Amino acid sequence: MERTILHCDCNSFYASVETQLDPTLADGPSAVCGDPESRHGIILAKNEKAKAFGVQTAETIWQAKRKCPDLRLVAPHREEYVKYSRRCNELYLQYTDLVDPFGIDESFLDVTGSMHLFGTGEQIADELRRRMREEVGLTISVGVSFNRAFAKLGSDYKKPDATTVFSRENFRERVWPLPVNTLLYVGKRAAARLDGLGVHTIGDLAACEPAFVHGIFGKQGDMLLRYARGEDDEPVRSFYAEREVKSVGNGMTFAHNLLGEEECRMGLTALCDNVGRRLRARGMVCQTVQIGIRDPEFHNRSRQVTLEQPTNSTRVLFETSLALLRAHWQMDKPVRLLSVTAANLLPESQSCEQLSLFDSPQQTQTRQKQQKLDKTVDALRQKFGNRSVMFANSVRKSEKTEHKEENKP
Repeated sequence: MERTILHCDCNSFYASVETQLDPTLADGPSAVCGDPESRHGIILAKNEKAKAFGVQTAETIWQAKRKCPDLRLVAPHREEYVKYSRRCNELYLQYTDLVDPFGIDESFLDVTGSMHLFGTGEQIADELRRRMREEVGLTISVGVSFNRAFAKLGSDYKKPDATTVFSRENFRERVWPLPVNTLLYVGKRAAARLDGLGVHTIGDLAACEPAFVHGIFGKQGDMLLRYARGEDDEPVRSFYAEREVKSVGNGMTFAHNLLGEEECRMGLTALCDNVGRRLRARGMVCQTVQIGIRDPEFHNRSRQVTLEQPTNSTRVLFETSLALLRAHWQMDKPVRLLSVTAANLLPESQSCEQLSLFDSPQQTQTRQKQQKLDKTVDALRQKFGNRSVMFANSVRKSEKTEHKEENKP
């Protein structure tokens, strides 16, 4: 039986939630930003009226204000975003348990087994849009197709508050003429590479020989070719299925650029403290540590290293991250954003960290003391709250404009 997949994407999610909290924001252009008081804070989200002025996500406040002098700025209410995300998924779950969140404001739904109750995929999409408006106060765009990749493309095709159907009968006429960078997981670099090879549309990519695409992108290319040809067969997981977390990350965008090693050390301390604590809470250790750096011109750099021994130690995460930063960044250059990601995770019980033959008794004792310290700090925070124990080297809350935690499946 042909699958029927929906991709539901909330329109201007952060800005729309803020409008629910303060309806006067609907009267004009508005945007959510990390620090409304700072000219150098960045735009996290904007409403449709702000989009009409050309305001863009990730640009600085002063750039946005130059385009739209009357732009209203609000600080993010992250707890509310989580609540509204939960309400959206609760609505979707009334139609199927095969609801697979794809970020805080998007979800895939497999309604194949529900159509005898609720109608066709398009009818279900239209009903979800109506109920979302009336019951939650948000609007969604919905893509309907026979696979995830085309359903995602459909939700992006027409916004806001629209339903788009890409069927097996019409996708060659409707999907293949679209720019190749609109296809799921085709980023800027991949699109530029394809464009240089004369591959401009999804149809151009679909017509390529598999060996040609594999030679350029490897396994990622094999996946993209399947997507372009409509051969994506990835299932939509149940909302209640246990999800394997493959990485734990944390990032901060700073209100004031960090300059010099001392300020960067403060940022890394806070990030590694958060990542280490979450690893231990999950009973996981990491084999890879990655740092991300962004400068004030929004140039990004990412570096990673594989550890000799898996760890969830805050100190080891910090020392490894600092070593990466020292090796790959000039400390006299300003830093806008820092991130730390622990990847290639293993259950702590399976890692059985082996002591190196070259470790001295003193090194072994130091490691055991650090593990004990981490567990003690975790216990105190669990009992008295996260702010009950703070590292002296961590960043003050007033210095942060955006704090992002990630658990990546």
